[in-house]
Amino acid sequence: MIDQTFRALADPTRRRILQLLKTRDLAAGEIAGNFEMAFASVSHHLQVLRDAELVQSRRDGQHIIYSLNTTVFQDALQHLLDIGGSATRRRGNARSRGDT
Repeated sequence: MIDQTFRALADPTRRRILQLLKTRDLAAGEIAGNFEMAFASVSHHLQVLRDAELVQSRRDGQHIIYSLNTTVFQDALQHLLDIGGSATRRRGNARSRGDT
């Protein structure tokens, strides 16, 4: 799942969508109104974000409302911290042995 998360985050359009959702939940049409691309393209980006579980969607009448799924962001951040902590420990061990 973490690979899918980082692939979704690699695209600048998807990061911009997440930025928009940071302030409040938005309907798909409201999100699309912020981009100069076809609605189908924005819809594809939203699907990628849903597949990666970075956003959640719910139906409200005729509208689909999107919101951030902060749990996945916390998991991704923890993954990065774990990697960073491992690298820091390895560098510290190498220095203590004089391997620098």
